[in-house]
Amino acid sequence: MEDCSEVVSAVDAVANFAQRPVVELSTTNRSHSRHRREGFERVVSNSVVMSISNGELKHGVSCKRGLRERADTDLDMGHTGPAIKKFPDPVQTLANVHQGLGQHGGVNVAIEASSTFAIVEPQTLNKLFSGELGTDHGLYLYSRHFNPTVLSLGRKMAALEDTEAAYCTASGMSAIAAVMLQLCSSGDHIVASNRLYGGTHALLAHFLPRTCNIKTTFVDVDDLDAVHAAVQPNSKVLYFESLSNPRLYVANIPALAHLAHSRGLTAVVDNTFAPLLLSPARLGADVVVHSLSKYISGAGDIIAGAVCGPAELISAMMDLHHGALMLLGPTMDPHVAFQVGLRIPHLSIRMKEFGIRALLYAKRLKKLGLKAIYPGLQDHPHHALMTKLLNDGYGYGGMMCLDLDTKERAQDFMRYLQNVAHFGWMAVSLGYHDTLMSCSGSSTSSGLTSEEKAVSGISPGLVRMSIGFTGSTEQRWKQLLDALIALKLVPPQAVDSSVR
Repeated sequence: MEDCSEVVSAVDAVANFAQRPVVELSTTNRSHSRHRREGFERVVSNSVVMSISNGELKHGVSCKRGLRERADTDLDMGHTGPAIKKFPDPVQTLANVHQGLGQHGGVNVAIEASSTFAIVEPQTLNKLFSGELGTDHGLYLYSRHFNPTVLSLGRKMAALEDTEAAYCTASGMSAIAAVMLQLCSSGDHIVASNRLYGGTHALLAHFLPRTCNIKTTFVDVDDLDAVHAAVQPNSKVLYFESLSNPRLYVANIPALAHLAHSRGLTAVVDNTFAPLLLSPARLGADVVVHSLSKYISGAGDIIAGAVCGPAELISAMMDLHHGALMLLGPTMDPHVAFQVGLRIPHLSIRMKEFGIRALLYAKRLKKLGLKAIYPGLQDHPHHALMTKLLNDGYGYGGMMCLDLDTKERAQDFMRYLQNVAHFGWMAVSLGYHDTLMSCSGSSTSSGLTSEEKAVSGISPGLVRMSIGFTGSTEQRWKQLLDALIALKLVPPQAVDSSVR
């Protein structure tokens, strides 16, 4: 087997990949593309959609991104070496998305709540179904297909992740499932990280094999040799999380994306834990999925998801006859799309504050001798890697773990923090303005076997915390510290003025 440390020389890999020819899909050469692509020609603001011309098509879908401007990026296969090239702040791309005004000049886009849309001439309907006309002509057919309000949110998500296109769905899991079912057919194979959200693990380990004969090999994505060895002739996808749930392992996105491409796989990355912090598509990933219910929504009141990727893939997923999104119908409600769209402009402010507080608490917990897990800590195994991959200015995120070893300690700790100290809430999910706490081994990862939990580093006492930003920083720290002292998790004499 080829040694993965020699799969690519850092700069040559991207340079060679960048030499793939591309073709601009302008208004003059768009006529040959008839498969529902029109609606996504303008998804990324007013920029021209780019597509790889020589393909490596998977089920009719090209999933390789042009990386011409990335030729001086260091893939850092061994987690060492020069810093990876920094890209412009994603909020700059977001600022270039001009959503327009509402129906009567309102500063917010109007909500288009219609399920179906009228046409003026009967022949127009035929052209809509054949793909000759689409949303780029201001024409809509049915909201399970395209809806103006949902498309507006899709433009923002594509800008946020710097992809050609994006489509928003009814949940994060529906986004993940639709991508897998679009890229894979019966008998195909997926290589996936063994450190995943429990729902995603269940989809790949149980549901897809049972219903679709699509099997998955789970592997430690830190071990590039193991990833390479797990690829089979029928493998189609390499799937992993940018920042893993719950133990906060950081994926070497450039190295994994290149490995996937070298073996003909599509690299799909869940970036739910790290919006704005990490930009997987800029680092080589083909497809980025999100649960918008978490950080991007931020209010704990919405269930939503998104698929961000090549325009050709998104268009194929909306195909009337073969598209996973179109035929499975995980349609986002336009009212939800409107609400999420209002929250994206202040996502950067929230992410910065989450990161500031989480880093402060993690450092103080570590100083008390506790098992704090946070990628911003220098003793985190992936601290150096994440530092290289990060977009500047957002810190290391708002997720933190505290390993208290036993389930009983973890439950007592969370109970005290919620019911006595009023520090936060015992609840799953993340990205809320108040702190949310859960014992992962008995909640979101409870479906894993004991062996799978051990491999993923999920102990019975692992407390996952989505740090909030309500209250003052010191007020919340005092509540956290009082709980630790009251439950004798730290001796009072260990607490000096520097952490109090």
